Amino acid sequence: MRLHFLGGARIASGNSYLLEAGDKKILVDCGMYQGNKKLENKNFGPFDFAPQEIDFVIVTHSHLDHIGRLPMLIKEGFKGKIFATPPTIEFTRVMLEDTQRVLQEKAQKAGRLPLFAEKEIDEMMNFFEPIEYHEKKELAPDIAFEFFEAGHILGSAFIEMRIKNGESRTKKETKIVFSGDLGNTPVPILRPLETIQEADYVLVESVYGDRLHETNKEAKETVEDAVEDAISKKGVLMIPSFAMERAQQLLYHLNELVENKRIPAVPIFFDSPLAIRITKIYEKFPQYFNKEAQELIKSGDDIFKFPGLRITSSVKESKGINDIPAPKIIIAGSGMSQGGRILHHEARYLSDPKSTLLLVTYQAAGTLGRRILEGENEVEILDQKISVRAAIRSISGYSAHADQKGLVEWLEAIRKPIKKIFVVQGEEKPALALAQIIKDRMGIMSEVPEMGQVVELE
Repeated sequence: MRLHFLGGARIASGNSYLLEAGDKKILVDCGMYQGNKKLENKNFGPFDFAPQEIDFVIVTHSHLDHIGRLPMLIKEGFKGKIFATPPTIEFTRVMLEDTQRVLQEKAQKAGRLPLFAEKEIDEMMNFFEPIEYHEKKELAPDIAFEFFEAGHILGSAFIEMRIKNGESRTKKETKIVFSGDLGNTPVPILRPLETIQEADYVLVESVYGDRLHETNKEAKETVEDAVEDAISKKGVLMIPSFAMERAQQLLYHLNELVENKRIPAVPIFFDSPLAIRITKIYEKFPQYFNKEAQELIKSGDDIFKFPGLRITSSVKESKGINDIPAPKIIIAGSGMSQGGRILHHEARYLSDPKSTLLLVTYQAAGTLGRRILEGENEVEILDQKISVRAAIRSISGYSAHADQKGLVEWLEAIRKPIKKIFVVQGEEKPALALAQIIKDRMGIMSEVPEMGQVVELE
């Protein structure tokens, strides 16, 4: 068995791993590179393997850094099957359709072809086969996998791969676990992260491998404080949010705050066409929600709608937000301020000292959100120089990723001995910090792979 680290090695995007087991080649995730221009240019490079030789793709969840290059895989000759949970399949289409429109605009400005076209997304969808949690799927007589709840976004999963090797009478089973992204349990809406008892090799994510989050309660209190502060200053509270999970969690919390009269009544604009589409998919899969959310729905509470919420789907409606006097709250994509409608609001209100920018998502190195968070006084938005005078606040409790404590606890639940842990899907600093904690606290061999590294598994 050979394992290739094709992405997500000392970076937090481009996640993709190739497992060669016997005569089968299995790709786990096929993500897009995100961040600075150097990283994003890697999306235009060739794959480090022949797509037509891949037998199967297994997708952990539908964030772009795990699915973004799937259409290109089809375009380059992949003919196998793609396995994912039912929500992941539906989200994948929506995410990629939205991304294709953005890529088309960028390609036109840069004078080059986009990464993929709409027809390639349509073609890609024909390769998917839905797999439920705990449905054991056999890929070959000696190879099978199973999805477990990752608690990261709706439908997200980590993978347990079981591979038998050796002669028929002496076959041994090797278990390899691919964490995908692990959730910050407990969180609104989602079921908790599951654990497993046994593994020989584990690939574990490390986005927050060097820090601890606020609690969910503290995150909600920070939102409440930010809302009250913006209202008292008669300013605008801007919340850049990923269209998936963070937006729905925010709506869930704001619903609770509004209905319990813990925040004053002000207009709250949900200004993200993608998030609106994704929320409708959420409403199709209530059976994947946690017990609390399911009970609320049964009681008649629409967890994504409440007094004061205004959904702005069209461009005209979005522009109309400017005509509404402050105080007001605007939730818009994208979460790292790399595109989307939030840029227009930031360009308008970041220079206003009465306004607040509340960052509720991870801000990758090189992104506009990261530069603002790190204290840049002036940034370029939509070809304009914008002074940053608004208050900047951040919350880690809304993160969809487990923190260092959560990651270690998830690993410690696996019955020893684990032969080796590979720390992936994080920038170098948090990845190395988590690897050291694993060695010191668990006494298990851990490694932070390099990009393109290939390892032999026993």
